[in-house]
Amino acid sequence: MLPPIPVTVLSGFLGAGKTTLLRHLLKAEHGLKIAVIENEFSDAGIDTQLLGDEPVQVMTLANGCVCCSIHTDLTKALFLLLERLDSGEIAFDRLVIECTGLADPAPVAQTFFIDEELRERYILDGIITLVDAAHADLHLTQTIAQAQVGFADRLLVSKTDLVDADRFQALSERLGRINRRASIHVVEHGKIDLAELLDVRGFNLNADLGGGLSVRPVGKGTSGDRISSMVLRTEKPLNIDRLSDFMNRLLEEHGRQLLRYKGVLNIEDEPRRLVFQGVLKLYGFDWDRAWEQDQARESVVVFIGDDLPEEQIRSAFEQL
Repeated sequence: MLPPIPVTVLSGFLGAGKTTLLRHLLKAEHGLKIAVIENEFSDAGIDTQLLGDEPVQVMTLANGCVCCSIHTDLTKALFLLLERLDSGEIAFDRLVIECTGLADPAPVAQTFFIDEELRERYILDGIITLVDAAHADLHLTQTIAQAQVGFADRLLVSKTDLVDADRFQALSERLGRINRRASIHVVEHGKIDLAELLDVRGFNLNADLGGGLSVRPVGKGTSGDRISSMVLRTEKPLNIDRLSDFMNRLLEEHGRQLLRYKGVLNIEDEPRRLVFQGVLKLYGFDWDRAWEQDQARESVVVFIGDDLPEEQIRSAFEQL
């Protein structure tokens, strides 16, 4: 059986440069066979000749990339691409999905967890969010824009040439408070090293919390944003039954508020790490490699959520 096709979800603020980035991705001579599903139906789309009456239109470009324009739901487009791939009509080994400017990336991500057949054929690699440095203060007044930052595995900041160093530093710190896991990269006029976009492995069950177990520090202060990161740590071994009860209660009471979360846990009487991660109420866990002898056995959990009751959650975790 063929390995699943890695999927990158491209999210971001209106006018941040998603279309420019996609155009660069589709026209560059990178030797990759990338399929793109784009769903912004305007003159700024990738290729306006794709737009027509058909619910799904597919076009193979000169460099072998495939562009798919949809007027229907995402699931149908994903299956149609598979049908054409299996029949030999088109060829691709990666998929990029562009979300519209104000779209919530959660339903797109959940698509690859819920449908069993899609789960076998595709694997969600990462969510990339573009942030417009020049207009970020205005955009981040909207909770959906904060959520796009919160869902991201990588943050690409555009239009940095329009702001000074202090403003960019303040924005970087704010993005860090919203999302402690995501690394921040500058993108100039849609051009960026493809290594920053592909093989992110943001949804792999492994011990990497993004920047390693240390979880990158961010500046002090509060921005008043509804979306923010919370990190829980303890060096005491955790009882797996109590941990399960804690997570079940958390998901039952706040599952809709938990955008992304990931943890590496030290379970009592167990030589291996337990790793878990989730999106909203959907999560998975598995045993990772054994702790190294000279390594501090510390449990670390990162939650990125919408207006979470932080003190209540910290107290419940401490009671474990």
